[in-house]
Amino acid sequence: GKSFYQFRNAVCEPKQVGPQPNMLQWEDKPGAEGTVATLLQDVVVRHKFEECIDIPANHTYSVPYHMPPKQAKAYQAMERDAIALLDGGKIVSTVNAAGVMTKLLQIASGASYFDGLEGDDYASIDTSRYELVADLVDQSDHSVVFFNWTHQRDELIKEFKKRGITYAVIDGNTNDRARKDAVDMFQAGFYRVLLAHPQSAAHGLTLTKGTATIWASPTYNLEHFLQGNRRIYRAGQTEKTETIVIIAPGTVEEKVYAKLLEKDARQGSMLEFLKDMFNGQ
Repeated sequence: GKSFYQFRNAVCEPKQVGPQPNMLQWEDKPGAEGTVATLLQDVVVRHKFEECIDIPANHTYSVPYHMPPKQAKAYQAMERDAIALLDGGKIVSTVNAAGVMTKLLQIASGASYFDGLEGDDYASIDTSRYELVADLVDQSDHSVVFFNWTHQRDELIKEFKKRGITYAVIDGNTNDRARKDAVDMFQAGFYRVLLAHPQSAAHGLTLTKGTATIWASPTYNLEHFLQGNRRIYRAGQTEKTETIVIIAPGTVEEKVYAKLLEKDARQGSMLEFLKDMFNGQ
């Protein structure tokens, strides 16, 4: 029917993950993906991109970023505080838990925001992650670099200027005219880097001048990740491409990226069910 909750109750079962009654995690019932695929069969047509177009391969991999001692110390202090809050029963809502996770991700990515959320006011902890991004940029003629935080944009701009790397920015402050100009000039080879926020540039743009997509840190959003990677890996691309995700080992960034890949695998599993049905398997 039209009710999400009825659908969830039909295909998932609750698992208690905390002391409060509402602390539930909904997990697929055995065989749920196959059942849903059957129900979708008559309304779905699937065409795999690589089977419809001749395009050089795309290689996806992660690059480790090892936090310097000062940054690692700040991260570990925040992690201890989070564990203390959790043990004390103070983190009792997804909102509070998300706030703690956000803070850990920010520190791992190089800064601490004064209000705990993304904004203009932050204290920079370390900038060596952005030196690593610039090193990766130097290995390709043209790249698309995605950032998640204000400080990442600011620090990357500083590093690009220091190295004489030409760039354009697309984010929430970019108007339609400036956005079009940035894309056109990147495609013409005027800019070596298109520095973009995934919410503003992950959909619709053709950036086939680029041969590398670099994520300065992992994102939670699977749609942004998949669509962002398709800006260079799309019709018209004549070169081999790569997707690079920078991850700090031993931090929540590893968990975020693992969760992202799990979501992608689950989505891919559903599509494979449908493909098999269409092929009569």
